[in-house]
Amino acid sequence: MLAQLGAAVAVLAITAGGGPSGRFDRPQEGFSPPTTVLRAGSPESAGLDPAPIETAKAAIASSPLFPGAVSLLAHDGVVVDLTATGKAVRYIDATTELPGDQQVSMRTDTIFDVASVSKLFTSIAVLQLAEDGKLAIGERVATYLPEFGVNGKEAITVEQLLTHTSGLEPFIPLWRDWPDKPSRIKAVMDHAPSAPPGSTYTYSDLNLITLGVLVEQLSGEPLDAVVAKRITGPLGLQDTGYTPPAAKRSRIAATEYQTSPARGMVRGEVHDENAWSLGGVAGHAGVFSTATDLAVLGQAILNGGSYRGKRVLREASVREMLTNHNAAYPGNAHGLGFELDQRWYMGGLSGPRTAGHTGFTGTSLVLDPASRSIAVLLTNRVHPVRTNGSINSAREALATSLARALAVRPRQGPTAWYTATGGATLLTPPLAATAVRFDVFVDTDPQDGLVLEAGVGETWRTVPLRAVGPGAPGGEVAALSGSGHRSWWTVNAIVPVGPHVTFRWRYVTDSRYTGRGVTIDRILVTHGGRILLNGEKQPHLIRPLGWEAKTR
Repeated sequence: MLAQLGAAVAVLAITAGGGPSGRFDRPQEGFSPPTTVLRAGSPESAGLDPAPIETAKAAIASSPLFPGAVSLLAHDGVVVDLTATGKAVRYIDATTELPGDQQVSMRTDTIFDVASVSKLFTSIAVLQLAEDGKLAIGERVATYLPEFGVNGKEAITVEQLLTHTSGLEPFIPLWRDWPDKPSRIKAVMDHAPSAPPGSTYTYSDLNLITLGVLVEQLSGEPLDAVVAKRITGPLGLQDTGYTPPAAKRSRIAATEYQTSPARGMVRGEVHDENAWSLGGVAGHAGVFSTATDLAVLGQAILNGGSYRGKRVLREASVREMLTNHNAAYPGNAHGLGFELDQRWYMGGLSGPRTAGHTGFTGTSLVLDPASRSIAVLLTNRVHPVRTNGSINSAREALATSLARALAVRPRQGPTAWYTATGGATLLTPPLAATAVRFDVFVDTDPQDGLVLEAGVGETWRTVPLRAVGPGAPGGEVAALSGSGHRSWWTVNAIVPVGPHVTFRWRYVTDSRYTGRGVTIDRILVTHGGRILLNGEKQPHLIRPLGWEAKTR
């Protein structure tokens, strides 16, 4: 199956990163070695547990939200899984399925319209111009595009376009309300912001359309030529670019059956109507690619801007792409081009430096520098109609499967207690205790948490906790939650003197997102310095309900 990796990833040798491969609890600083090249492998060859990956693949294969998908997972330079499932073309119109022998199956080298993942290519092109000295990220856009500096946009900076803080609204129907490409570009240049620049975060296609025009103005070349010459060419991305040739149509996944505009079944042309009306090449959409090509792009970012000796960005520029410039807008962390730390599709890989982007057609790319991992999910969720529903659950499941495949080693001894989902309870026998101590590794959604409760009979009360360790909450808390720190915490709980009580650790989750889960180790229950229960020596006294004794 991995034979389709192509020329860009055909090299089977890799310079090892020197870090703890296969570990989630040993986050890496900095970039992967620039010599890191993707190679075919397996979860086991990269030190991963294959079970979570297989579970996620089964969920994706059975999803009713899209006809088909291609998924790719890579860790530390090893492509541990590349899977195609379902159909690339299934329908002839909005409701009618093609005869079975005319349907087209997904292949690992199926080419997808990646929709807004295209924004990453535009962003890289902008940073390349900054490296060339042709623009400054903090400068006003109107310095380079005077026609943009009207109707309240005079002070908007290049950085604000890259981070979606310009105040421009998300979308205007260029294809419908203006007759040709020049008038459509002028409409974007003339359009007034809907909020004062710098006052809010609003994800906007207009930001990236403007940046595409900026790239063309300063380079003197069309955007597709710039991307080909300076990004896809150097990286060896054979199947990535705008307006794919007819010779590749048989490998392209279909998107939507469109009646307004009357385009019929869209296949091989960009799905986004505005990009289509701009000739298929625009800053916000238009790129077609494969899972393996996007993985190479991702590895180039993890390498600090280079791949197989070809540098497309300096390390300093990549750091800016992976640094949050939107601290003023909590929940909307954004680098210069990449979204950051978005659990709704990054799942258990989420962290302050975790970068990625999604696309409306059903695509996503997630890069986790801390574990040197990549997750790519490409689907045709808009085939045959865009009302098929959100695929965020599939995006999150794939990324989380990679996080759970990575190891969290016990703090002491051969095993530790682990649970991935809520509703799990870990119980002690009744004890006349006054103190409880344990170590915990927490990677959860902020709304989920681990609580310790003391019970007598049917009455339970929450025990306040104090945690110490990188990323631990300060002071006493009722529940432990968090992500991104990837560190063990040592936790102390002081229990009021009373009758014999049972202690239970309970992981509580809501119906939204989960992370890698919770691991507990080194449980110690004492009274006046006397040990009543030592979890390492007396694991048989602990009753797990929904918890597993895990070696990793």
